[in-house]
Amino acid sequence: MFSEERINVEHNSSPPLASSDLPHLSALWAQKYVQNLTDEPDALVTRKAIAEHLANGLRSASAKAWNLTESLLSQEVRRHRISSNLIDPWTISRDVHRVFEKALTAYAKRISPQRLSVLISGGLGKVRERYTADDPRLIGFVSMQFHYCGQMLLQQAPAVEQNALCSYFKVIDDHLYMPLQRAYNAAARYRYDDNRLQVVQALLPHSTTIANTVVEQVHRLYPSYRVYTDLLSSPNVRISSIRDTEMFQVYLWTCVLEQSPASIQQELFPLCVMLYPTLHVSWELVRQMLHLLAKEFEHYIHKEQIQYYAPYQDALWQMFSPQVFPNMV
Repeated sequence: MFSEERINVEHNSSPPLASSDLPHLSALWAQKYVQNLTDEPDALVTRKAIAEHLANGLRSASAKAWNLTESLLSQEVRRHRISSNLIDPWTISRDVHRVFEKALTAYAKRISPQRLSVLISGGLGKVRERYTADDPRLIGFVSMQFHYCGQMLLQQAPAVEQNALCSYFKVIDDHLYMPLQRAYNAAARYRYDDNRLQVVQALLPHSTTIANTVVEQVHRLYPSYRVYTDLLSSPNVRISSIRDTEMFQVYLWTCVLEQSPASIQQELFPLCVMLYPTLHVSWELVRQMLHLLAKEFEHYIHKEQIQYYAPYQDALWQMFSPQVFPNMV
């Protein structure tokens, strides 16, 4: 269980590897987070005080996030016939507390976001697996609850610490929105020199850079586009856009490693159909993102490697096509 995981305060300890000769994809993913290298005593005291303050506000933030998530998605839950019995606010609230307490503890003790990502990836993977077991679409509801709770906690933090905290909360967002643990488990079945594994190893560490580039290009193409909360160019929408663009990449690499389109057919596509219309994200926008992603991938790999992800990239392209959504344009 997630609650059984312990955050190790020793900064120089190493995470266990899936196997001795297989580069750990979770470590590759974790390298993307930015470390704060300040070790001044006053900063440590400040972080501890901030973490305690935010931990005391967790219950209130979680309740407000629940109300916001429910008001936004309740109609979609009914429209998509998701059983209300699967949405247990008490269980979700308990998980919110456990996860954010671990993130705040890591922040207070200056355990880096990279290290936090490795430490809690297994636990968050189990949380995600539990919520997707009966209905994969449920993770959209749960992830949004976690996301809004994190945003509300950030608003309560001093402005000078918000960027640092954001890195810790991004770890939570990443592991809930994206099937990272599922990808890691699939990767562990491969030999080090397998072509599919090498493609994923070449592209996964660059997912944030690729997402930033694609989101910036989309902003330039649609400068006046407004989603549910604000313009595409607004800071908060940009953060969510980058996360979603990374999410599509991780689902694609999961398909490559599992050699199956199941994750995008059974989880990603239904999630998008449930969430994006409510958030005013058009299918044209999604298709443009997929087109730009395909171009960006080619900057990081050899041409002969395209064959390993092309079938799943094509499947995504067909899913979000005018044949499926006639009113796309």
